[in-house]
Amino acid sequence: MDTMAAPELEALAGALRANEHDARQVVDGLDEALGTWRKEPGSWSVAECLDHLAVGNRVYIAAMALPAARARDAGRVRRTPAVPGLIGGLFVKSLEPPVTSRIKLRAPRKIAPRVSPPLGDAAAAFFASHAQLEEFVRSYAGIDLAGVHFANPFITGLRFSLATGIHVLAAHERRHLWQAWNVRNAVASSQ
Repeated sequence: MDTMAAPELEALAGALRANEHDARQVVDGLDEALGTWRKEPGSWSVAECLDHLAVGNRVYIAAMALPAARARDAGRVRRTPAVPGLIGGLFVKSLEPPVTSRIKLRAPRKIAPRVSPPLGDAAAAFFASHAQLEEFVRSYAGIDLAGVHFANPFITGLRFSLATGIHVLAAHERRHLWQAWNVRNAVASSQ
């Protein structure tokens, strides 16, 4: 059986394609000035949203890569659907837009965006990291993504399944692309 034809992996691949399309749309037609515009001091620009996603994707994929490679080398093949468990699913759901929480969470220091990165650089970094994520899913689709765990790179002592990690990254992208769209719409209304 082609593991990428598994329904949940096909849905995930479709969600990742949608995220990439959304990111391309959000930067389409923005120049550097508009791409680095902030609605208010302390808020993020479109470029900073993309830069944050690029760094976050790279850090998370790096944390997942070694356990995934070991599982493949050990012959740990797919046994169950690549979906998050109960706790992982709740974590993924907490990342989904629209963000309605009144509590503003700060990005962990290791994935904070650069201050005012050029839009072109931030977009290129995001698209490169997103391609890494898509390649990770393709490369490891045949392993037991729901049964292999990795150490969360941001929360000491917390371990997620690789399936949860992939879904976290997809939801995290949606969250900050939603944020980038809000910034872009605010730019348009301020002109």
